[in-house]
Amino acid sequence: MIRTLAIALAASAALGGCALTDGQTVFPGGEARAGLEAGHAAAVADPRRLPAEVARDPLRKPRKPADMLALMRLAPGQAIADIRPEEGYFTRLFAPAVGPGGRVYAFVPNQTAQRENAFADTLASTYPNVSRVTGALETMTFDRPLDVVFMGEEYHDFTIPRFGVDVARMNAAVFAALKPGGLYVILDHQAADGAGISVAGTLHRIEAAELRRQVEAAGFVFDGESDAVRVPGDDHSLSVFDESIRGRTDRFVYRFRKPG
Repeated sequence: MIRTLAIALAASAALGGCALTDGQTVFPGGEARAGLEAGHAAAVADPRRLPAEVARDPLRKPRKPADMLALMRLAPGQAIADIRPEEGYFTRLFAPAVGPGGRVYAFVPNQTAQRENAFADTLASTYPNVSRVTGALETMTFDRPLDVVFMGEEYHDFTIPRFGVDVARMNAAVFAALKPGGLYVILDHQAADGAGISVAGTLHRIEAAELRRQVEAAGFVFDGESDAVRVPGDDHSLSVFDESIRGRTDRFVYRFRKPG
Protein backbone atom coordinates (compact mmCIF):
# COMPACT_ATOMS: atom_id res chain seq x y z
CA MET A 1 0.00 0.00 0.00
CA ILE A 2 3.03 2.32 0.05
CA ARG A 3 2.47 3.04 -3.62
CA THR A 4 -0.59 5.16 -2.73
CA LEU A 5 1.29 7.54 -0.45
CA ALA A 6 2.32 10.04 -3.10
CA ILE A 7 -1.34 10.49 -4.05
CA ALA A 8 -2.17 11.17 -0.42
CA LEU A 9 0.67 13.65 -0.10
CA ALA A 10 -0.64 15.56 -3.07
CA ALA A 11 -4.19 15.50 -1.73
CA SER A 12 -3.01 16.87 1.61
CA ALA A 13 -1.16 19.83 0.11
CA ALA A 14 -3.89 22.16 1.31
CA LEU A 15 -2.84 21.42 4.87
CA GLY A 16 0.30 23.48 4.39
CA GLY A 17 3.83 22.52 5.42
CA CYS A 18 4.65 19.46 7.42
CA ALA A 19 4.28 20.29 11.09
CA LEU A 20 6.33 18.17 13.45
CA THR A 21 5.23 17.54 17.00
CA ASP A 22 8.59 16.67 18.41
CA GLY A 23 10.19 16.51 21.80
CA GLN A 24 13.64 16.77 20.26
CA THR A 25 15.35 18.81 17.58
CA VAL A 26 14.83 17.24 14.17
CA PHE A 27 18.04 18.68 12.73
CA PRO A 28 21.03 20.50 14.11
CA GLY A 29 21.20 24.16 13.23
CA GLY A 30 23.15 26.13 10.68
CA GLU A 31 25.26 24.45 8.05
CA ALA A 32 24.60 20.93 9.31
CA ARG A 33 20.85 21.39 8.97
CA ALA A 34 21.23 22.99 5.55
CA GLY A 35 23.38 20.09 4.41
CA LEU A 36 20.85 17.47 5.48
CA GLU A 37 17.99 19.38 3.89
CA ALA A 38 19.99 19.62 0.66
CA GLY A 39 20.59 15.89 0.78
CA HIS A 40 16.90 15.19 1.21
CA ALA A 41 16.05 17.50 -1.68
CA ALA A 42 18.60 15.69 -3.84
CA ALA A 43 17.02 12.35 -2.93
CA VAL A 44 13.63 13.61 -4.10
CA ALA A 45 15.22 14.82 -7.36
CA ASP A 46 17.23 11.62 -7.94
CA PRO A 47 16.88 10.62 -11.63
CA ARG A 48 16.56 6.92 -10.77
CA ARG A 49 13.11 7.45 -9.33
CA LEU A 50 10.37 6.07 -11.55
CA PRO A 51 8.63 8.71 -13.69
CA ALA A 52 5.22 7.43 -12.58
CA GLU A 53 6.18 8.00 -8.95
CA VAL A 54 7.66 11.42 -9.58
CA ALA A 55 4.48 12.39 -11.43
CA ARG A 56 2.47 11.58 -8.30
CA ASP A 57 4.62 13.72 -6.03
CA PRO A 58 2.78 16.71 -4.53
CA LEU A 59 3.84 19.30 -7.06
CA ARG A 60 2.25 22.19 -5.20
CA LYS A 61 4.16 21.29 -2.05
CA PRO A 62 7.40 19.78 -3.35
CA ARG A 63 8.91 19.44 0.12
CA LYS A 64 6.41 16.82 1.24
CA PRO A 65 8.60 13.74 0.53
CA ALA A 66 11.61 15.60 1.96
CA ASP A 67 9.62 16.34 5.10
CA MET A 68 9.11 12.61 5.58
CA LEU A 69 12.87 12.13 5.35
CA ALA A 70 13.30 14.92 7.88
CA LEU A 71 10.97 13.21 10.34
CA MET A 72 13.22 10.15 10.12
CA ARG A 73 16.33 12.31 10.55
CA LEU A 74 17.81 10.31 7.69
CA ALA A 75 21.46 11.13 7.06
CA PRO A 76 24.39 9.85 4.97
CA GLY A 77 25.96 6.67 6.30
CA GLN A 78 22.87 5.45 8.14
CA ALA A 79 21.21 2.05 7.85
CA ILE A 80 17.44 1.83 7.38
CA ALA A 81 15.03 -1.05 6.85
CA ASP A 82 12.00 -0.47 4.65
CA ILE A 83 9.49 -3.09 5.77
CA ARG A 84 7.50 -4.49 2.85
CA PRO A 85 8.59 -1.84 0.35
CA GLU A 86 6.49 -3.28 -2.48
CA GLU A 87 7.36 -1.32 -5.65
CA GLY A 88 9.75 0.86 -3.67
CA TYR A 89 8.41 4.41 -3.54
CA PHE A 90 10.25 5.07 -0.28
CA THR A 91 13.26 2.84 -0.91
CA ARG A 92 14.07 5.02 -3.90
CA LEU A 93 14.11 8.04 -1.60
CA PHE A 94 16.05 6.34 1.19
CA ALA A 95 18.88 5.01 -1.00
CA PRO A 96 20.27 8.38 -2.16
CA ALA A 97 19.54 9.95 1.24
CA VAL A 98 21.85 7.53 3.10
CA GLY A 99 24.39 7.59 0.27
CA PRO A 100 27.07 5.07 -0.70
CA GLY A 101 28.24 4.70 2.90
CA GLY A 102 24.74 3.82 4.06
CA ARG A 103 22.53 0.79 3.59
CA VAL A 104 18.84 0.26 2.82
CA TYR A 105 17.34 -3.14 3.58
CA ALA A 106 14.25 -3.89 1.49
CA PHE A 107 12.62 -6.37 3.86
CA VAL A 108 10.04 -8.63 2.22
CA PRO A 109 7.86 -10.71 4.58
CA ASN A 110 7.59 -14.40 3.81
CA GLN A 111 3.84 -13.98 3.33
CA THR A 112 4.27 -11.75 0.26
CA ALA A 113 7.64 -12.94 -1.02
CA GLN A 114 6.36 -14.80 -4.07
CA ARG A 115 5.11 -11.56 -5.62
CA GLU A 116 7.32 -8.95 -3.97
CA ASN A 117 10.82 -10.44 -4.00
CA ALA A 118 11.03 -9.38 -7.64
CA PHE A 119 10.29 -5.77 -6.71
CA ALA A 120 13.04 -5.79 -4.08
CA ASP A 121 15.50 -7.44 -6.45
CA THR A 122 14.87 -4.67 -8.98
CA LEU A 123 15.59 -2.07 -6.29
CA ALA A 124 18.82 -3.85 -5.33
CA SER A 125 19.94 -3.96 -8.96
CA THR A 126 19.28 -0.23 -9.34
CA TYR A 127 20.88 0.98 -6.10
CA PRO A 128 24.21 -0.51 -4.97
CA ASN A 129 23.38 0.31 -1.34
CA VAL A 130 20.07 -1.60 -1.31
CA SER A 131 19.83 -5.24 -0.21
CA ARG A 132 16.80 -7.49 -0.27
CA VAL A 133 16.10 -9.41 2.93
CA THR A 134 13.25 -11.94 3.01
CA GLY A 135 12.09 -13.56 6.19
CA ALA A 136 9.64 -13.73 9.07
CA LEU A 137 8.59 -10.41 10.56
CA GLU A 138 8.85 -11.86 14.06
CA THR A 139 12.51 -12.81 13.63
CA MET A 140 13.80 -10.14 11.24
CA THR A 141 17.53 -9.52 11.57
CA PHE A 142 20.08 -7.52 9.63
CA ASP A 143 23.85 -7.62 9.28
CA ARG A 144 24.35 -4.31 11.05
CA PRO A 145 22.48 -2.34 13.72
CA LEU A 146 19.87 -0.03 12.21
CA ASP A 147 19.34 3.69 12.65
CA VAL A 148 15.75 3.61 11.37
CA VAL A 149 13.02 1.09 10.67
CA PHE A 150 10.19 2.36 8.45
CA MET A 151 6.79 0.81 7.86
CA GLY A 152 4.52 2.55 5.35
CA GLU A 153 0.81 1.65 5.30
CA GLU A 154 1.60 -1.94 6.24
CA TYR A 155 1.26 -2.20 10.02
CA HIS A 156 -2.52 -2.58 9.86
CA ASP A 157 -2.14 -5.50 7.44
CA PHE A 158 0.09 -7.31 9.88
CA THR A 159 -2.67 -7.20 12.52
CA ILE A 160 -5.13 -9.04 10.24
CA PRO A 161 -5.43 -12.66 11.47
CA ARG A 162 -5.06 -14.21 8.00
CA PHE A 163 -1.58 -12.68 7.75
CA GLY A 164 -0.53 -14.86 10.67
CA VAL A 165 1.83 -12.29 12.24
CA ASP A 166 2.59 -12.12 15.94
CA VAL A 167 2.69 -8.32 16.08
CA ALA A 168 4.14 -8.18 19.59
CA ARG A 169 7.07 -10.34 18.46
CA MET A 170 7.43 -8.25 15.29
CA ASN A 171 7.76 -5.06 17.33
CA ALA A 172 10.24 -6.79 19.62
CA ALA A 173 12.30 -7.77 16.58
CA VAL A 174 12.31 -4.15 15.38
CA PHE A 175 13.43 -3.05 18.83
CA ALA A 176 16.30 -5.57 18.79
CA ALA A 177 17.38 -4.55 15.28
CA LEU A 178 17.74 -0.85 16.13
CA LYS A 179 20.70 0.88 17.71
CA PRO A 180 20.06 2.55 21.07
CA GLY A 181 18.39 5.82 20.12
CA GLY A 182 17.23 4.35 16.80
CA LEU A 183 13.87 5.32 15.31
CA TYR A 184 10.80 3.29 14.37
CA VAL A 185 8.65 5.36 11.99
CA ILE A 186 5.17 4.16 11.04
CA LEU A 187 2.75 5.62 8.51
CA ASP A 188 -0.78 4.24 8.36
CA HIS A 189 -4.45 4.96 7.70
CA GLN A 190 -6.42 6.31 10.66
CA ALA A 191 -9.47 4.43 11.92
CA ALA A 192 -12.25 5.86 14.04
CA ASP A 193 -11.63 6.45 17.72
CA GLY A 194 -12.15 3.23 19.62
CA ALA A 195 -11.87 1.00 16.53
CA GLY A 196 -8.53 -0.48 17.57
CA ILE A 197 -7.61 -3.12 14.99
CA SER A 198 -11.20 -4.22 14.36
CA VAL A 199 -11.42 -2.72 10.85
CA ALA A 200 -7.91 -3.58 9.69
CA GLY A 201 -9.17 -6.36 7.43
CA THR A 202 -12.22 -4.49 6.10
CA LEU A 203 -11.44 -0.79 5.92
CA HIS A 204 -7.64 -1.28 6.00
CA ARG A 205 -7.31 1.23 8.82
CA ILE A 206 -5.96 1.12 12.36
CA GLU A 207 -6.64 3.40 15.30
CA ALA A 208 -3.50 5.44 15.93
CA ALA A 209 -3.90 5.16 19.70
CA GLU A 210 -3.96 1.36 19.52
CA LEU A 211 -0.89 1.25 17.28
CA ARG A 212 0.92 3.51 19.72
CA ARG A 213 -0.09 1.28 22.63
CA GLN A 214 1.27 -1.80 20.88
CA VAL A 215 4.58 -0.21 19.92
CA GLU A 216 5.18 1.32 23.34
CA ALA A 217 4.50 -2.10 24.88
CA ALA A 218 7.65 -3.28 23.09
CA GLY A 219 9.73 -0.70 24.97
CA PHE A 220 9.66 2.20 22.52
CA VAL A 221 9.17 5.83 23.54
CA PHE A 222 6.86 8.03 21.48
CA ASP A 223 9.12 10.65 19.91
CA GLY A 224 7.10 12.77 17.50
CA GLU A 225 4.61 12.84 14.66
CA SER A 226 3.86 14.60 11.40
CA ASP A 227 0.63 16.04 10.03
CA ALA A 228 1.90 15.86 6.43
CA VAL A 229 -0.79 13.39 5.42
CA ARG A 230 -3.62 14.24 7.82
CA VAL A 231 -6.97 14.85 6.11
CA PRO A 232 -9.53 16.25 8.56
CA GLY A 233 -12.42 15.72 6.12
CA ASP A 234 -12.10 11.92 6.26
CA ASP A 235 -14.63 10.56 8.77
CA HIS A 236 -12.83 7.16 8.91
CA SER A 237 -15.93 5.20 7.88
CA LEU A 238 -14.90 4.10 4.37
CA SER A 239 -12.42 1.57 3.07
CA VAL A 240 -9.20 3.17 1.90
CA PHE A 241 -9.91 1.56 -1.48
CA ASP A 242 -13.29 3.27 -1.86
CA GLU A 243 -12.99 5.37 -5.01
CA SER A 244 -14.65 8.35 -3.34
CA ILE A 245 -11.74 8.68 -0.91
CA ARG A 246 -8.88 6.62 -2.30
CA GLY A 247 -5.65 8.64 -2.10
CA ARG A 248 -7.32 11.16 0.19
CA THR A 249 -7.61 9.20 3.42
CA ASP A 250 -6.59 10.56 6.79
CA ARG A 251 -3.18 9.16 7.71
CA PHE A 252 -0.89 9.50 10.69
CA VAL A 253 2.90 9.28 10.87
CA TYR A 254 4.34 8.37 14.26
CA ARG A 255 7.98 8.27 15.27
CA PHE A 256 9.14 6.07 18.14
CA ARG A 257 12.59 5.90 19.68
CA LYS A 258 14.49 3.03 21.26
CA PRO A 259 15.81 4.33 24.57
CA GLY A 260 19.54 4.61 25.02
